[in-house]
Amino acid sequence: MKRLSKKIRDDISHLPIEKTVIADDLEICRILNGMWQVAGGHGQIDSESAIKDMEKYQKHGYTTWDLADIYGPAELLIGNFRRKVGNDEKFQALTKFVPNPGPMSSSIVTHYIDQSLKKMNTDCIDLLQFHWWDYNDLSYLDALHHLSKLQNEHKIKHVGLTNFDAERVKIMIESGFKIISNQVQYSILDQRPQKLMIPFFARHEIKILTYGTLLGGFFSEKYLGVEEPNRTELTTSSLQKYKNMIDVWGGWQLFQELLHALNNIAKKYQCSISNIATKFILDKPQVAGVIIGTRLGVINHREDNAKVFGIKLDSNDISLIDEVTARSNDLFSVIGDCGDEYR
Repeated sequence: MKRLSKKIRDDISHLPIEKTVIADDLEICRILNGMWQVAGGHGQIDSESAIKDMEKYQKHGYTTWDLADIYGPAELLIGNFRRKVGNDEKFQALTKFVPNPGPMSSSIVTHYIDQSLKKMNTDCIDLLQFHWWDYNDLSYLDALHHLSKLQNEHKIKHVGLTNFDAERVKIMIESGFKIISNQVQYSILDQRPQKLMIPFFARHEIKILTYGTLLGGFFSEKYLGVEEPNRTELTTSSLQKYKNMIDVWGGWQLFQELLHALNNIAKKYQCSISNIATKFILDKPQVAGVIIGTRLGVINHREDNAKVFGIKLDSNDISLIDEVTARSNDLFSVIGDCGDEYR
């Protein structure tokens, strides 16, 4: 197997972070900084240390943040970060509106969006990603109507979605709503978006932002060749969540076969397993970016993540991956479309 020279490896580790335009006036990094990890399920976060770490992400070109109104102090951290770096530093903050199901009046929706604006210390949200828990409650269409009005009032730049299935997005588009993105779980292990979502999104110019691409850390050398962890060893919400997904997909033994295949590919490119898992999804149609969780002030993988942009997977690499995934359960048949695991 051909090994990359040290010079090439060093060049790869200093590659600029790729960006992409998902709307006329919105450019984002293709690796987004995920802030679910500040919500409490991954250990305590010190606010001062978090802000200092956010400055380092900004310096290294990771300028796009994914957060939500339900992610603990995430919106407040963005607001404090904006105060610290000032208006000269440009970054994108994509938050989520995650209301409880029920009537969605203009005053209710406006109240929650105004709260997010205040916490984030901004007059306009770059991308408001809307999530709804219960499809039987059609009030989600009322909420979208009010969000569109707030967009016209320049409180929201663009409207996107989180964890909606293809059927519901089709209803929204046919109802005249302008949707630019949907955030869904998408990984080598979970390729459900390819079934219905990607073909439909391609026709309507809707982009996908992905999470769970690294299975909360399971796609790493740490779990290669080790015994199946017990529940007490799953110390974060991410590990607990994605271990369940591994079990449904095909179990620990098959997952080990997948990790070995990814490790062989990673050796070829002198990179990490997580780099290969990320690049595999970044190369998929309609995928604008992959969200990688940040444990601010605790640990970072900025330099390693940058290596993704120097990798070009070939047909042999894809075949190695497909040979393993072909023997797994079809998650679309088991779980349903994207987001159905929450409903």
